Amino acid sequence: MNFKDTLDKNPIFQIVAQSAQEVGFKTYLVGGFVRDLLLKRPSKDIDIVCVGSGIVLAEQVAKNGGNLPCNTFKSFGTAMVKFDDYEVEFVGARKESYRRESRKPIVEDGTLEDDQNRRDFTINALAISLNLEDFGDLVDPFGGVDDLKKKNIITPLEPNITFSDDPLRMMRAIRFASQLSFDIDPDTFQAITDNKERIEIVSKERIMDELNKIILSPLPSYGFKLLFTSGLLELIFPEMNNLYGVERRDGKGHKDNFYHTLKVLDNVAEKSDDLWLRWAAILHDIAKPPTKRFNPKVGWTFHGHEDKGARMVPGIFKRLKLPLNDKMKFVQKLVRLHLRPIALVKKEVTDSAVRRLLFEAGDDVEALMALCRADITSKDDKKVKKYLANFDYVESRLIEVEESDQIRNFQPVITGERIMETFGIKPSREVGQIKDQVREAILDGKIKNTEEEAFPFMLNIGKELGLTPVE
Repeated sequence: MNFKDTLDKNPIFQIVAQSAQEVGFKTYLVGGFVRDLLLKRPSKDIDIVCVGSGIVLAEQVAKNGGNLPCNTFKSFGTAMVKFDDYEVEFVGARKESYRRESRKPIVEDGTLEDDQNRRDFTINALAISLNLEDFGDLVDPFGGVDDLKKKNIITPLEPNITFSDDPLRMMRAIRFASQLSFDIDPDTFQAITDNKERIEIVSKERIMDELNKIILSPLPSYGFKLLFTSGLLELIFPEMNNLYGVERRDGKGHKDNFYHTLKVLDNVAEKSDDLWLRWAAILHDIAKPPTKRFNPKVGWTFHGHEDKGARMVPGIFKRLKLPLNDKMKFVQKLVRLHLRPIALVKKEVTDSAVRRLLFEAGDDVEALMALCRADITSKDDKKVKKYLANFDYVESRLIEVEESDQIRNFQPVITGERIMETFGIKPSREVGQIKDQVREAILDGKIKNTEEEAFPFMLNIGKELGLTPVE
């Protein structure tokens, strides 16, 4: 199999081939770019392996490409050259050996065969020659092309050794299966199960990088089911693992919150590529296990799971090394509010309730409604249609009230500074009380958020608290 015609469409490969000839290194295009080329998937990351110094080859490529920027990483023996929209990484062929207590290999110079042996899966061990004598020829020692056709994830060498040496490869196997909708070879999957505890030597950051890629895959539930079945999920994300299972008492059971969460996640994934909206789907019911109670009259309840779940979000993000910034606050907000629109559709939608939802959700109200729609997972089509129709009505009311009152992210005209100035007082409990009552009156529709209506209202509250305006 030869790819010369395909490679000739991108001038970078001719530049690399020419440079390799000049420095005297056998050179190959390897890994993900080759895999994606065969799968007809776009890829901007190009990995080049040479039998020699990757840094020397990269510097020659940069020179021949018109003095392109070249970043070298001498301690790793790698270099990176940017060419148009592509990032081209260069490394010398290596062979690796591992110590049990670390996933960092002992690296030695090696041959192309050594380099392919160290690859994680057969579909990533493919190489294409960039040498002038056989330019474009495919090098496939492990049958990677056949595995691509079979949609099969399998290690090139014995899987227990592969995963024990570098346990992150277990996450990568599941990530590729989820991204590509491939199966994992039974022996390979069994090795993941057998070596799952080895994941403990991998940093949280690397694990989360793979988990986020699973979450962003077209059908993320597939990846999570593999994580759950292998036993990895319990080790890396026990809170989600704890959602699994149905408890029955007096003939009454609840839905399996693990599979419900996966359905919500898939529903969100159909509509949005937003990683953090997908995380909100994952965490929206995360507090159901600790809030689960049985009432003989009504069955199972999960009262307050939205508030407890919101309180759990920062701790989960911190432990998983996810960002503790506005992304976390976005997820926390959606977890806390995810029942509010559902509660609205069950009763009369008052202007006051809509104002409060707009005020609390702010600019995230559209994301909240998307999560709530995804949360309707009943198998009763009539029930689903009814709820979705009710959500349509709620959204129309949100638009009406927002146009009328401009309440989203509103700031009351009466500020704490204005209260202290008016009554000649310092920061105190009374200032907070007045602010709260003014805000509540605006949200309830008793007064408008204007100076003409809010200021007299403030004066009356101050009078009730025994405060006198400064002359």
